[in-house]
Amino acid sequence: MDEERIENAVQRIEAALARIGAAADQVSPQPASVSALLEKHETLRETVSNSLKELDELIGTIEA
Repeated sequence: MDEERIENAVQRIEAALARIGAAADQVSPQPASVSALLEKHETLRETVSNSLKELDELIGTIEA
C-alpha cells in the first residue's frame, strides 16, 4: 500500500511539473518598453542609493 501511495504522489508531482513547464513556455517576454523602464528604474535606484551614502558621510563629518 505504501508503495502505491508513493507512486501516486510521484505521478501527481510529475503532472504538476508538466503543467508548470507548459505554463512557463506560454509566458511571453516583456515588451521592450517595460524592459527599458526596469533598466532605468535600476539605474535611478543605484544613483539614489549612492547619493544617500554621500549625504550620510557628509552628515557624519559635520557631526564629528
